[in-house]
Amino acid sequence: MPTFALVDINNAYVSMERLFRPDLRGVPVIVLGNGDGCVVSRSNEAKALGIGMGEPYFKLRDLIEQHGVQVFSSNYALYGNLSARFMSVLGDLASQMSVNSIDEAWLSADGLQEPLPVYGRRVKAEVQRLVGLPVCVGIAPTKTLAKLANECAKKHTRSGVVDLSDPARQEKLLKLSPVGDVWGIGRQLKARLEAMNVATAWDLARQDPAFIRKAFSIVVEKTVRELRGESCFPLGDGPEPKKMIACSRSFSERITDLDGLREAVASYTSRAAEKLRAQGDYCRLLQVYIRTGVFNPNEPHYGRTASVPLPCPSHDTRDLVQAALAGLEGIYRPGYRYQKAGVVLMEFVSPGQIQGDLFAPAPRPGSEALMAALDQINARMGRGTVRLARVPAAPGWSMKAEMKSPAYVSRWSELPIAT
Repeated sequence: MPTFALVDINNAYVSMERLFRPDLRGVPVIVLGNGDGCVVSRSNEAKALGIGMGEPYFKLRDLIEQHGVQVFSSNYALYGNLSARFMSVLGDLASQMSVNSIDEAWLSADGLQEPLPVYGRRVKAEVQRLVGLPVCVGIAPTKTLAKLANECAKKHTRSGVVDLSDPARQEKLLKLSPVGDVWGIGRQLKARLEAMNVATAWDLARQDPAFIRKAFSIVVEKTVRELRGESCFPLGDGPEPKKMIACSRSFSERITDLDGLREAVASYTSRAAEKLRAQGDYCRLLQVYIRTGVFNPNEPHYGRTASVPLPCPSHDTRDLVQAALAGLEGIYRPGYRYQKAGVVLMEFVSPGQIQGDLFAPAPRPGSEALMAALDQINARMGRGTVRLARVPAAPGWSMKAEMKSPAYVSRWSELPIAT
């Protein structure tokens, strides 16, 4: 029987901000999402004040001022760097690992020579020692049970480690866990299950798998089996390759001229192209869109989308930016104050599926080697180190990040200095 350990960073973005600001420990802290719009991470102290996940920042200003809540804009460069260090440490602590998200990974705990709780505490201590981030560890014979164990470790233990290898402990936790806490049971599924008097994880585990499959889906059936201790989701199960890649942002200031929109669209297309190459695919169709704000009744509203097919599938940034700008030219209209733009790549093909076209332009010579070198340099030296001339280094229209912390680990000029 396999054994899984789920390791999760506590309040990840907040913990990453506190790593370089120890004065924030014990202080309510929140991190805002793109454009400083909504809360995406909260410290326990902020949760105790009633600040909810996804709450708009503007609605919290009085509460923030009243309780001295510290507020940060998202610093994704910092979070990505610390996540990579976290994953590197985990990779040395297990024979197999599967990354689940920026702050969470599954480890194989098969064949250990030490008790599982001891192993969990060792993982927690090593991450704290080598990266400085607090984590919780849930251990169980299935992924679904390990997820519940991790939640229990986070909310109800001081050690931060819960081992559910004992069936008696599994039953006890399942009876205490609402069905909505089960991994994969979203809001709509929860409502349907509760209508069937399935209120807890234990109630769900006692359902007939065949009936659940017929009434819901094979995925929910597997969830039932996993709650019973039968492993249905292997360690290597990860997200499917994306069928579309989108990159869009709201501007910090309205853009009224075509040149500003060209810069934004070129920037977003370049980022989408990086993601496309990382996935190993090529794109056959691109969409570009622009729109004004929708909430100001005193401004005229406008929004358009253009679809641009590529003559030959490509993941070359130059090809994709050229196509995106051609689409932009066709939908831009003067006289509007644009609030957002975006690019969507779609209709992906893998290298072995590309069919040549006798009448299409020949691929750019050296394209593969150039894009590989571009990605390697930017991965090592920081995103945007090498970029197209159309992509500005510090655009004035970039989204709001007025409370962003320094680039502690990626810029020499912003390294923390001991005093």
